[in-house]
Amino acid sequence: MRPWTPDIDLPDHERIARAAAFCEHIATRHSCRRFSSRPVPRALIETAIAAAGSAPSGANRQPWHFAVLSSPGAKTALRVAVEEEERHFYGGIGGSEWQGLLQELGAKAEKPYLEIAPWIIVAFGQTRASDTDRFPNPHVTESVGIACGLLLTTLHQASLATLVHTATPARFLNRLCRRPEHEKPIMLIVVGHPAPDATVPAAALDRKPLDQIASWL
Repeated sequence: MRPWTPDIDLPDHERIARAAAFCEHIATRHSCRRFSSRPVPRALIETAIAAAGSAPSGANRQPWHFAVLSSPGAKTALRVAVEEEERHFYGGIGGSEWQGLLQELGAKAEKPYLEIAPWIIVAFGQTRASDTDRFPNPHVTESVGIACGLLLTTLHQASLATLVHTATPARFLNRLCRRPEHEKPIMLIVVGHPAPDATVPAAALDRKPLDQIASWL
């Protein structure tokens, strides 16, 4: 046990100003689908993952593991598997309505950025502490989601581009990342510098206003 770290004694108007400044900054984060191959120091990725590891979690079990891919062979294997899954989706499973929405955002079955971007982070959720542990970790998906939010925020603070991708095909990712059966892949995060011709689709700029995402009771 240790004493709670005292809050900085700020007047309310300063607290509001700080929150507003951060809100304005984080609102500039957008998903990038055109990456440069420009290197990003490993130390930066390590720092971002350390920040993610400070997230709250169910019963403080910290049920996350971040597998980081950077080798050309691993990234090529990932791209081949993901594109096969995506072609299956775009071929009919996704439905025309979903496909239309995704195409407005610039999403396609082809994922060249999986080979171009310097880093791919695969976030795994640990359903148990180990294969032999009978006690399941509570709130795994929620906990990993919060950690990934901190990870994305830290990477944006470092002026890096990111893209979140659904973690499929799942069991392939376990094999590729050499992770045990009691872990499940939850999301891929592509990290790097934006390509010179990278753009933000107009559809991605459409954000719901506060009165549509919050209610006061």
